[in-house]
Amino acid sequence: MSKGTLRQILLLTDGHSNNGEDPVAIAALAKEQGVTVNVVGIIDDNHLSEKGIEEVEAIAMAGNGVSQIVYAKQLPQTVQMVTRKAMTQTIHGVVNKELSQILGDQTDMEDLPPNKRGEVMEVVDELGETMNLEVLLLVDTSASMKNKLPMVHEALTDLSISLTSRMGANRFAVYAFPGKRKSIDKLLDWSPQLQSLSSLFQKISSGGMTPTGPALKEALSKFSKAGSKRSLIASEDELFKESGM
Repeated sequence: MSKGTLRQILLLTDGHSNNGEDPVAIAALAKEQGVTVNVVGIIDDNHLSEKGIEEVEAIAMAGNGVSQIVYAKQLPQTVQMVTRKAMTQTIHGVVNKELSQILGDQTDMEDLPPNKRGEVMEVVDELGETMNLEVLLLVDTSASMKNKLPMVHEALTDLSISLTSRMGANRFAVYAFPGKRKSIDKLLDWSPQLQSLSSLFQKISSGGMTPTGPALKEALSKFSKAGSKRSLIASEDELFKESGM
């Protein structure tokens, strides 16, 4: 039985955008199309500026996603955490929306009796393991990212390995920005695993501006046009059938 598909863009960047459309507006557009936008702000010995931190948080909020500021050496664990947290958050949103429609606008999961809440949480956990997952990883390769790219490579490989135990199908794509001739360059087309990235990351040349908005817009177009929102909403009925509500 199909459990639907969770779709995410995971943006890895170390600074605020400085070229093209507003990335916050593009993240809001992604949310409307059923694609969650998560952002990991990467720092090394230098602190990410307050403006950069605000933008990281604003993009994720507009995209109904998760944001995290992290030192480069902690990146592998953070990428895994953000991906899984965003999955759970998205499913929670579906559950609460359905509960509001059934029980009234003032009702969400926290308002349920403990036994019923426990049953629904079990279903949320199960869906996190069984729903199909599509993650497009969007990597900032502007000049200031040069020394961080080896950690990005390690983080993406670890992410692929950490998700292999899921029952649901995983699909990953990797794009870098700024592109040589367009907003983003494809490093890896949709694939069930990320282990093949080693040779690709050795060829990346960092440099240029940070057109985060145009990059997000182009990344969004890489998801199937056939109603990405539909596949997630379709899972709502199954969720409540299984929870017995």
